[in-house]
Amino acid sequence: MTAEQHGVRLLIVGPQGSGKGTQGVRIAEAYGIPAISTGDVFRAAVAAGSDLGNQVKAIIEAGDLVSDELTSAVVRDRLAQDDAAGGFLLDGYPRNIAQVAHLDEYLEGREESLDAVIELSVPRDESISRIALRAKEQGRTDDTEEVIANRLAIYERETAPILDVYRARGIVAEVDGVGSLDEIEARILTALNARGLVRAAAV
Repeated sequence: MTAEQHGVRLLIVGPQGSGKGTQGVRIAEAYGIPAISTGDVFRAAVAAGSDLGNQVKAIIEAGDLVSDELTSAVVRDRLAQDDAAGGFLLDGYPRNIAQVAHLDEYLEGREESLDAVIELSVPRDESISRIALRAKEQGRTDDTEEVIANRLAIYERETAPILDVYRARGIVAEVDGVGSLDEIEARILTALNARGLVRAAAV
């Protein structure tokens, strides 16, 4: 069964510095599906000036976190667009157990479900050094080691537990996230291929 016939629905999960944003775009391109990241969705909603976008803008400008309910509403709005009808790759959503429930409810309403969850496994020290290097390259002084460690702690506390939910469903593909971009992409595609998620171009 090809991605084209079936519509592949993927989620990529990994700590900050794991490279999931970069790999998410690569894998989405390989399958011919949109890569949908929470940050991009928020920015697009704000730029469009929609009701949801205006709500997000007000919250971000106030320095507050966007609630699970509003985050889910904005992502649902994005998933309802035509280009996501034939599959998608989610990056950054769901990021906690509450959002998993929201996504489940939405997909069940469409008689769909996630085909696979890609877990990019990267040692904590590697994540910290990658983020620190990126901050240095971008001239960002706010990414101190303490701030980075705190972000990773939030990931471990809030996001990592969603992997247990998906593991129980047997859809997690754990991939070693250390190596060159091409090596990591090849590992992900091999893992998805092993699950029968064959790219249309590869058929």
